[in-house]
Amino acid sequence: MSLSILHPSKEEYPERFQEEINLVHYSELISGLEQSHQTTLTFLHTIPKEKLLFSYSEGKWTIKELWQHVMDTERILSYRALCYSRKEIKSLPGFDENEYAVNSKANFREWNAQLEEYSHLRFSTISLFKSFDKEMLSQIGFAGKSTKISTRAVGFLVLGHEIHHSKIINERYLNLL
Repeated sequence: MSLSILHPSKEEYPERFQEEINLVHYSELISGLEQSHQTTLTFLHTIPKEKLLFSYSEGKWTIKELWQHVMDTERILSYRALCYSRKEIKSLPGFDENEYAVNSKANFREWNAQLEEYSHLRFSTISLFKSFDKEMLSQIGFAGKSTKISTRAVGFLVLGHEIHHSKIINERYLNLL
């Protein structure tokens, strides 16, 4: 039986993550990751092919690049959660999301391959968080110059980040035209 992973307290993460973590209306992390995966995957499959390379403004990512960013971030955050759960004391490096997006070459990928990768990644994230016990979830780690966050909060940030970008796709990419 898996541990029920409830919302982190505000002391477990920096204030700058509050907005995304507040988007998580699921009461528990694992069921939230599972339900969000299904909802999000259904939504992503409805995006018209002609919109996948659309950018709503000069210098903004395409939907393919945006979704690759969501996946890259989930991978990086999952790695951080693993490190924190194992009591890593070194600060983990930050990453430049814009450089990652440019270098991902997402616009040249098949959309269905990206969605398949997203599913594999999400299943891996769920398995990772299911493996953590209460002590592991409460571990605090560091990233970049000043980020201090618990393993549990990282899980909710993964989920909130996905919800945030799904809303952006819907509001700025699909409802504009």
